[in-house]
Order: sequence, then C-alpha cells, then structure tokens
Amino acid sequence: MAIGAIGAAITTAASNTTPVVPAPAVTGTEESGANFGNLIAKALDSVQGAQSNADSLATKAATGDLTDVHDYMIASTEASMATELTVAVRNKAVEAFNDIMRMQI
Repeated sequence: MAIGAIGAAITTAASNTTPVVPAPAVTGTEESGANFGNLIAKALDSVQGAQSNADSLATKAATGDLTDVHDYMIASTEASMATELTVAVRNKAVEAFNDIMRMQI
C-alpha cells in the first residue's frame, strides 16, 4: 500500500466522523466549582491508582511472581507520565495564582 493511499484513507475516515462534544450543563457557580473539584479528585485518584499498580507489579517482579516484565515496564512508564503531567498542571496553576496575586487593583 502506498503512503498516499494511507493518507487518503485517514483523510476520508476523519472527514466521515464529526466529534460531538456536549456542552456542560452548569446552572450556578457552586455547581461548576463542585464539578471542577470532582474532576481534579478523579484525576488524582487515577494517578494514585497508576502508581499503586506499578508498585504492585514491581513487588511481583522483585519476588519473581511476575511472568511478563513488559507489564511492569508499561505500568511504570504510565505512572511516571501521569505524575509528570500532574506536576506540570500544578506548576501552571501556581504560576497563574502568582500572576493573579501580582496584579494591581
């Protein structure tokens, strides 16, 4: 298969589907704040779950109970990337907070 054929297939597949993103239903500031807080909590729980999974696979690898080492490597990389993303988001939030605090009133 030629590269041009692959590009045409990707273009036609992308043009056939239109992603529909529903608008969030927000009625008040309390509700939006609670939704944002829940979203952040779920994201942090996901990071913690990835780290726990990597830790348990590391323990299995150290004791010899793990048959496929690549499972540990995948889980470890996933946990590392999730942690790096969390730190980057935190750094941007702190930077934004500092910028707001420096604003003149």
